[in-house]
Amino acid sequence: MKGIFRYAKAMIIIMTRRQARETIFSLVYEADFHRDGSFAAIYNEAIEDRAFEENDYVRAVFFGMEEHLDELDALIAEHAVGWKMERLSKVSRAIMRLCIYEMLYSDDVPASVAINEALEIAKTYDHDKAPAFINGVVNAVAKNKGLL
Repeated sequence: MKGIFRYAKAMIIIMTRRQARETIFSLVYEADFHRDGSFAAIYNEAIEDRAFEENDYVRAVFFGMEEHLDELDALIAEHAVGWKMERLSKVSRAIMRLCIYEMLYSDDVPASVAINEALEIAKTYDHDKAPAFINGVVNAVAKNKGLL
């Protein structure tokens, strides 16, 4: 094979925004089980133990959610009429936290996109009635904040 050069291309894996959201959702869900633990420890363990690459969007949103967790939970509690936070499933809480964070703090994500993505995640990971409930709560937050 004289004159023929063999080379290997470096494989670049680009995480889609949907994949990034699902990764963030899983990290936030996990953090709900370790309320005394740090988000940094959860993030670092995930990079070591899971097949996920470091991603700027995942990092920014996950740590941003840590910073605004009390605010996100207060908005959920305010708009989940008749429900206490402890009664909401951890899956639903994680999805709503992510959606509300994106609506309020991700300038490049329109509220309607954040809501739609939250509902798609709910359809995949939560129980059958969850998407309707989540839709009601996050839409109420969006309307209250003037985002819709």
